[in-house]
Amino acid sequence: MVGENFAGNIIINLANLPDFLRNPILKKRMMEFFSLSKPDQDEVINNALEAGPTIPFPNFAKLFKTWLKILTTLSEEQREGLFSAYITEVSQNPQKLIAFNLDGILEIYLTLDDGEKETLANTVKRIISNLDEDKKRRIMLVIPENAKKHLKF
Repeated sequence: MVGENFAGNIIINLANLPDFLRNPILKKRMMEFFSLSKPDQDEVINNALEAGPTIPFPNFAKLFKTWLKILTTLSEEQREGLFSAYITEVSQNPQKLIAFNLDGILEIYLTLDDGEKETLANTVKRIISNLDEDKKRRIMLVIPENAKKHLKF
């Protein structure tokens, strides 16, 4: 499987699906994440971070909004588990986040309703506040100032 990005291919395919197919498939994939071993979870996260910037932004935007909305329906423990996996990887390799259209991602987040935004922001803030100082500093360096303002950092 070296050199293959199966999770990335799935992500690209999901981005191209209509809502009625994308939502249940993405939720199922997100729930499967929790049954994976730690190395497999890390591989999924890395593949997603690699694939994301390669998806045309209109398709990525639909996929990312669906992902965020599903996250708000998960338990706090599950939401924290998924976000922690991404935040930990980005804190170790901040360059992976730089390839994304961060302003566009913020715009997608801002389209959520206030309750959804608050749920997600609280989880992200809690995870980041629990990082060691070095990882926290690296994360805060790659988060755009306007995103920090909306997340109330």
